[in-house]
Amino acid sequence: MFLEKDKNASDRTGWIEVVCGSMFSGKTEELIRRLNRARIANQKVEIFKPAVDTRYDEEDVVSHNENAVKSNPVQNASQILFYDEDFEVVGIDEAQFFDDELITVCNELANRGKRVIVAGLDMDFTGKPFGPIPKLMAVAEYVTKVHAICIRCGNLANYSHRKAKDEKLVLLGETDAYEPLCRKCFIEATSRK
Repeated sequence: MFLEKDKNASDRTGWIEVVCGSMFSGKTEELIRRLNRARIANQKVEIFKPAVDTRYDEEDVVSHNENAVKSNPVQNASQILFYDEDFEVVGIDEAQFFDDELITVCNELANRGKRVIVAGLDMDFTGKPFGPIPKLMAVAEYVTKVHAICIRCGNLANYSHRKAKDEKLVLLGETDAYEPLCRKCFIEATSRK
């Protein structure tokens, strides 16, 4: 009988998956779903989030549907490389809050044979590419763009319209500060400001 040898980390092929879209589109839900499937397959999983994201919980990654998984909050992307290398799958939520160093970190993890799943906003509240996500999309093997439903007309939404009058790039908030809009409704909403 032929027995296949165990694959160690140096034999595994790593890759990067990006899940992106607007607010309320299900990015974190999809990240949690993929991580749970990896756990079911008995893979060792580790998840990270930027320490600045404390909307729902100081440590857990929590979706709008209140699904939660334990995570490691980090101040910057390079801290991810200092964690135990025994894991096979790495999840990173709210990736838009990291700087371009995240691209180097994700490539390094994938080069080490890790499956790297990154979730984040692809556009900021002005409709411009946000943080490292567009560059991560360019180097990723798999990109999934998820959509919300436009709160005004019911079409697919891919814009995160900020209702608050704050012009800071990073403004943590939920439905009180943001609403998902389609292209047409986003243009109408931003032309009135």
